[in-house]
Amino acid sequence: MSETYTALARKWRPKTFAELVGQDHVRRALVNALETGRVHHAFLFTGTRGVGKTTIARILAKCLNCERGVGAEPCGECSSCREIDAGRFVDLIEVDAASRTKVDDTREILDNVQFAPTRGRCKVYLIDEVHMLSTHSFNALLKTLEEPPPHVKFLLATTDPQKLPVTVLSRCLQFNLKRIPTAQIGEHLKAILEKEDIGFEPAGIALVAQAADGSMRDGLSLLDQLIAFGGGRAGEAEARAMLGTVARDHVVQLAERLAAADAAELVRFAQSLEQWAPDYAQLLDELASLLTRIAIKQVVSDYEGDELYPAERIARLAGSLGAEDVQLYYQTALIGRRDLTLAPDPRTGFEMTLLRMIAFRPATDEGHTSVTPVRGRAPASAANSAPRAPQSASAPVASASGGWDSLLAQLDLQGAARQLASHCALIGREGSVVKLSIDPRSRSLRTASLEEKLIQALSKHYGEPVRLEFVTASEPAETPAQARQRASQEEVEAARRVFEADPGVQGFRERFGAATVPETIRPVK
Repeated sequence: MSETYTALARKWRPKTFAELVGQDHVRRALVNALETGRVHHAFLFTGTRGVGKTTIARILAKCLNCERGVGAEPCGECSSCREIDAGRFVDLIEVDAASRTKVDDTREILDNVQFAPTRGRCKVYLIDEVHMLSTHSFNALLKTLEEPPPHVKFLLATTDPQKLPVTVLSRCLQFNLKRIPTAQIGEHLKAILEKEDIGFEPAGIALVAQAADGSMRDGLSLLDQLIAFGGGRAGEAEARAMLGTVARDHVVQLAERLAAADAAELVRFAQSLEQWAPDYAQLLDELASLLTRIAIKQVVSDYEGDELYPAERIARLAGSLGAEDVQLYYQTALIGRRDLTLAPDPRTGFEMTLLRMIAFRPATDEGHTSVTPVRGRAPASAANSAPRAPQSASAPVASASGGWDSLLAQLDLQGAARQLASHCALIGREGSVVKLSIDPRSRSLRTASLEEKLIQALSKHYGEPVRLEFVTASEPAETPAQARQRASQEEVEAARRVFEADPGVQGFRERFGAATVPETIRPVK
């Protein structure tokens, strides 16, 4: 019969503070206390599952009982260290408070507190999930915490410290263990796989680390499951199949269809994902995660991506999506994720979330318009079809600097780079220097990466390298964006004048005392 298999979470459980992953703030405090001989009699370790509460407690027990002396580095070789690692050290009393909540159980445990240790230097009581104790049990424990014998140490662990009485909290040194960062979990899992000589794909490990949700123990358990699922290998496809996630290419294609703003194609693609039986809540999480990376790339030009989404793919999406669109899509994904349980079914909720992203896009200079809610009701015969206003003679869209708007139409620019150019005005060109002014309200668009894209587009257009120089014009020039906004406003004002002068509208006013709501009147496109 083959040797009994040991789960990775047990096999690679840290045995010293040096092996501990994360929790540096706790490690530093305990190491200093051990090295200076100022070890408190009661410690409380709090935090979510699998972040190292009982592991740290056991390491501390070894430090206190190592036969080579009290210190921050137990030898790991003496009988005390080995017995603590194996869970059979007589002076380490581990108690699961969840199953021993009665006061009689607590008194039975504490009856032997006054007696000296049998083997070790200290008698250590490790009480896990201490918040599960009853009120009477806490009272019994409190008496011992108030006047502990010198040879006793209490190590308490809990995931819910709010349920502990203040009288107990005040007598313990409290350490809050943090969730372990996803990147740190991933690096630790890779190191273990290399030591175990098991093949893996970085993207697969990234998925496992993300699913661990800050818990190293959960990460190791999922890794064990992935190795079994993948037949001795930890690959990306196996990880996605095991975790129920769709391929990352599908998430990227969703983002690409959002960038194209083609609602029909977006819905068709979303419906095609049904064959993979995806978890739609998780799919929205992954889309939000991708949008976060895109937003970072738009403001941090040297962002290098990660195992799941490499830099070149993020850069391509960052260039095709506007910064405002990314923020809207991210917020919509979060709201859709929250409301998914209220939808008739998850697929319907997912598709409606995608449609909201397209329907409520912010207005852009390329002509996309946002949905405007109707705040009033005008006469039915006229309000919904206001006569088209004549084009104002003073509403050309070319900028005052002469032809900058027509030049932009010829440039190979998309997304945020085109938005930057649309909020600039051409002052002039001197040799290889193109001088621009920028609308002060849009200076946040001016980033190194977007400037570089504009320079490349201008160089391609002129057939020679150029560089940009942003100057302050003596008289503010009108940008293409401002020209479009002005022209649009003038069209609206003209439409309202035509509407007000319409005989049908005037007849409704005279006969029925009707009133119009000006902000609901729009020109017919």
